[in-house]
Amino acid sequence: MTSELLDQALVEEATKKSGLIWVKAAGAPAAHALWHVWHEGAVCLVGDGTGEQPLTGLTDGGTAEVTVRSKDKGGRLVSFPVKVVEPAPESEAWQAAVAELKGKRLNAPDGEAMVERWARECRVLRLEPSGSVLPLPDGSLAAVPVASSATTREAVPAGLPRLLFKKRKR
Repeated sequence: MTSELLDQALVEEATKKSGLIWVKAAGAPAAHALWHVWHEGAVCLVGDGTGEQPLTGLTDGGTAEVTVRSKDKGGRLVSFPVKVVEPAPESEAWQAAVAELKGKRLNAPDGEAMVERWARECRVLRLEPSGSVLPLPDGSLAAVPVASSATTREAVPAGLPRLLFKKRKR
């Protein structure tokens, strides 16, 4: 029971402090970076509308994996499974999520009218943690570079700094 509470606290604190999360829908080939807010025990997202982030592969009732990064260093802090819930537009849960999202949305093209646009064009999702924290990977998750005949530039000639930074005589 104690480890479950610690996992829940880790997920909540890390997600609240990070402005960006990586979400990989079940069956998707890769994760997508998404801005979010933490509200009432879940990650809330808005997207798939004009000028909003894509919510690729996230469907109501589906599952996904969320990875939270450190705001300072950018490294992986925690990964956890989630259940995707899409509240009905204008419902009480939708309005509560939108109230939080509205305050965090930067550079909205339509200002105060964005809530109506979200109700008309966008999807608001709640990603509710389900299950325990996933173990951190052992090795690097970096993709292997594609084979190519391209090369890096050659070393700078030894005399170049003297030529560039030489003081001119008057």
